[in-house]
Amino acid sequence: MNVLLIGSGGREHALAWKIAQSPKLTTLYAAPGNPGIADCATCVTLNVDDHAAVIAFCSEKSIPFVIVGPEAPLVAGLSDALRAEGIAVFGPSSAAAQLEGSKGFTKDLCAKYNIPTGAYQRFNNAPKAKAYVRAEGAPIVVKADGLAAGKGVTVAMTVDEACAAIDDCFEGAFGAAGAEVVVEAYLDGEEASFFCLCDGKTLLALASAQDHKRVGDGDTGPNTGGMGAYSPAPVMTPDIVERTMKEIIEPTMRGMAADGHPFSGVFFAGLMITEKGPELIEYNVRFGDPECQVLMMRLKSDLLELLLATAEGRLHEVSAEWRDETALTIVMASKGYPGSYDKNTPIAALPAATETQRIFHAGTALKDGQLVATGGRVLNVTAFGSTVTEAQSRAYAMADQVEWPNGFMRRDIGWRAVAREN
Repeated sequence: MNVLLIGSGGREHALAWKIAQSPKLTTLYAAPGNPGIADCATCVTLNVDDHAAVIAFCSEKSIPFVIVGPEAPLVAGLSDALRAEGIAVFGPSSAAAQLEGSKGFTKDLCAKYNIPTGAYQRFNNAPKAKAYVRAEGAPIVVKADGLAAGKGVTVAMTVDEACAAIDDCFEGAFGAAGAEVVVEAYLDGEEASFFCLCDGKTLLALASAQDHKRVGDGDTGPNTGGMGAYSPAPVMTPDIVERTMKEIIEPTMRGMAADGHPFSGVFFAGLMITEKGPELIEYNVRFGDPECQVLMMRLKSDLLELLLATAEGRLHEVSAEWRDETALTIVMASKGYPGSYDKNTPIAALPAATETQRIFHAGTALKDGQLVATGGRVLNVTAFGSTVTEAQSRAYAMADQVEWPNGFMRRDIGWRAVAREN
């Protein structure tokens, strides 16, 4: 079959690389794709905000199945428009994508269906939000309600920091995303990411990962979209996985269906493993970035078959098989990220992929035949090994061969798991 993949980041490169291995695939198109994706798909210029243009392209190229990588097109209703034309889509409806599109929507769902999460309040003005912060004290978490590209969350260690974050939201730092804020309790524990396919009636647990959100070594500095990840996450023991499914994912699937917007796609649950067990920090409605990269390195099954079964409501027919090894990815970012950074800096050379190592392109482009960095997060250097320590050492050995003077990376991705092993 012909397939269209929407997106241009490291997540989409990992998805494209894995989909391209499927015996079911005829041609994979990617819109807009990137130079790495161009190695395993045909990249096309298509305005994904123009739903009619996407539908016309599918008709012209006889594409019966579309996979939506990023969250913004899902929230904007691309999947609804495609489904209305009889095109199968991997990704939730606009109504179901509110799980990521609105932090408040998710918190309200948790409250309604007794899903464990931090206590919270929603606010549409700064004075009331600040009064709540002063009453609750710090540490406390301030979140812009809407989509802020992974940047609208402040884990405030002081009341002043929380109040400044509230001002940022209401003064337009995150655009329309900050028109409402959610202020919630700080959860103490170890973070983990858990992924689960859902077709509205059936769940298929995938795997766990652990992301590294802060920009600096030792988890210091501002939050980013993610500076590296590894899978599986040791903190997600079989018992914690079982509790996550029973206490968080299953009630979400049932609640979404009961509320009239059944969920079809991938649940990406951001969890805090506290003394009480797993608690939900937030939901995303697409594969994580950079978590997708380590999941795809470990997945043995045919990804296209899994995603198609999800879209067609027959998830009960399939299963997912995983490598036992650990996969680890390091994000190479432009100097200055997550603040301002130079664009179009040249990447002189990339090492070739091996059996255990490969690089996924996140924010790259070709300008006059030269590979350049166009984004904040630019390359995902990924490897697997029999232990986290081995995967880490292979990934850094490869990263050190990248010739890109304007790039930087954390040097301690996987440090918690490495400490457990040693």
